[in-house]
Amino acid sequence: MKIIKIVIVLALFLIALALGSQNQEVVNFNYLLAQGEFHLSTLLGVVFVFGFVLAWLIFGSLHLKSQLQVRKLKKQLKKLSPESTEIKPSKA
Repeated sequence: MKIIKIVIVLALFLIALALGSQNQEVVNFNYLLAQGEFHLSTLLGVVFVFGFVLAWLIFGSLHLKSQLQVRKLKKQLKKLSPESTEIKPSKA
């Protein structure tokens, strides 16, 4: 299943390259500090990669935070489990 996902991603990447190679129009891009003229395909590629990296960092940090919380809770559970089995209610 993992191989199928990799093949699909590679196919989409190749399609994006093919379409990008057809977009060679030069556009004027005004960004915060200056402006420049770029090929449309280059500009779209750079913005896409920047967005992908930014999203990966954000969701990666959220995933790491949740994994650390799961590890902490598992340690607390492990610590409390032996104590709860040792304490047995007395019959009166």
